[in-house]
This record gives sequence, structure tokens and C-alpha cells, in this order.
Amino acid sequence: MPKQTIQSGAEVSASLDALVAEIYQKSRCRVFGLTREQFDAVLGEIARKHLPADASHDDLCELYRGLHAEELALARACAAGHEHAWEVFLTRYRAKLYDIAGYITKEISAARELADSIYAELYGTTTREGQRTSKLASYTGRGSLEGWLRTVMAQEHINRYRRQRRLVSLDEETEEGIQFATREPEPAMAVDPRVEAAIDEVLAALPPEDRFILASYFLDQRTLADIARTLGVHESTISRKVDKLAKSLRKQILAGLGRRGMSRRQAQEALEVDVRDLRVNIRSRLAQENGVPAFSKKKAEAPADGS
Repeated sequence: MPKQTIQSGAEVSASLDALVAEIYQKSRCRVFGLTREQFDAVLGEIARKHLPADASHDDLCELYRGLHAEELALARACAAGHEHAWEVFLTRYRAKLYDIAGYITKEISAARELADSIYAELYGTTTREGQRTSKLASYTGRGSLEGWLRTVMAQEHINRYRRQRRLVSLDEETEEGIQFATREPEPAMAVDPRVEAAIDEVLAALPPEDRFILASYFLDQRTLADIARTLGVHESTISRKVDKLAKSLRKQILAGLGRRGMSRRQAQEALEVDVRDLRVNIRSRLAQENGVPAFSKKKAEAPADGS
């Protein structure tokens, strides 16, 4: 039997430091203007947001390896005000932003207005408590930067629509005789029906435990610790489960889109969509009877029947 070794705390720390150094090098942080200390702080922030406090060395390594490191470095360098990073960002994403805005609004002038407003938020023209604020500071690198931008612009489009609706006063509505009229539906975004069909197919096939975890975390906004207490397992177990399910679902949906005639690239771009724009009833697909999966009910009922 081969001899097993147990890594010391120092070895684990050195291993993680080596990984971060490798990611820092590949991410082109130096080119964009980010120091190693700044990048370390960004990674720490992401880890605190997405992992439990007692996350293992392997959990951290898995999280860091899965990041879109170069896009993360570019976004955070832009947020920090590095001009070269912003020039690179504009070269890569300026045309894409207008394309995305056009896809969302379906109208040229509205698309330009939406894209321009997003530019201001991304660049950081406002300050808070004396600090320059940029929306790019909230990008965590767990998905593509283009997909994140698409979601941000879609949400801003919805927000702008809601603000415009609130600007119409009750008096104006009364004069027009529409104060009791049925409200117009919020603008819908065009989503390929193949995406909805593929997602619906995958969600429908999920086992009860997986549905419960996903619904609790993504729809009901329950914490990992709360879900873990409900299921009688450790918080880190739920954290790993959520990540594993998310990756598995994406892989299955991509395969489903392929079966429906999409190329790999088309499928990946099609998945960069806000879940709120889908006609799939996500909640009903993930819902459980009484909100508790069957395996949990059995545990609860065991003491009562003496088994």
C-alpha cells in the first residue's frame, strides 16, 4: 500500500499561494494595472461571498481555478480607474454593448441611450463617500464578462421602464381617463424557445433533493447554513452541492440545445440570459410538496413510527 502523507498548514498555504501566483500571471493583472495585493484582495472578497467560512483548501482551489481570471482582472482594473484597462475594455466590448442594447430594446435610439447610460455606470462617473464607484467592481468572474454585461443591461432596461412608469402622475392618468386601466406588461425580451424547452426538460428530470436545494438557494434566498440545518448536513456540503448542480445543469442544457440544432457557440451565447426573461415556470419545476423533499420527510417521520 502506498504511503499516505498529510500536508501541513504551511504546505497547504504555500500550495494556495502558488496557485494564486499562477492565476495572477495568466490574468495579465500587471498589464491592466492591478498589483498582486489588490488581486489577492479581490479573490478574498469572492471567496467570502461564495464559500462558507470553514471552506477547505480544495474548495478555494476549485473556486479560483473556475474564475474567468483575465476578464476579472480587466473589470476590476477598470473599476479601480486604470485608463489602459478601460481602453482595452472599450476595444473588446464597446461594439458588443451596442449589439446587446439593440437586442434588448429593439430600437436604435433606445439602444444607444441604454448603452450610453451603462457606460457611465461601468466607468464610474459617480462617487460615494468620496470614493469613485463603478458597477464593474461587482463582477466576480464566475461567469463570462459578456454574459454579466448582458444581465446588467437587461436589468437596467427593466429599471428604466419602471422609472418612466412612475413618472406618470395620477393626475395625468386621470385626465387621460386611464387611472383604472390595465397596466401594460413590462417589456419582454426575445428568448429562443429552444432555450426554454431545454431548461424545462433538464429541471423536470431533477431528483427531489436537488430540486429542494436549488429552489431554497436560488429562489427562496435561503443561506447555505439554513439549508444545511434543514437537511442535517454540513454547510460546506451544501456549498459544494450547489456548485456541482449549477455546473451539471449548464452542461445538460448545452447538450439539450445541441440536440435542438444549436452550435456550441450559439448555445453558450443563448444561455447568457436573465432567468426572469424565460417563460419556463422555474419555481413550479423546482417546487416540492410542502417545501420539503421526500428524503427529509422520511427522516422526520422515523421517530414517530418507532422505526
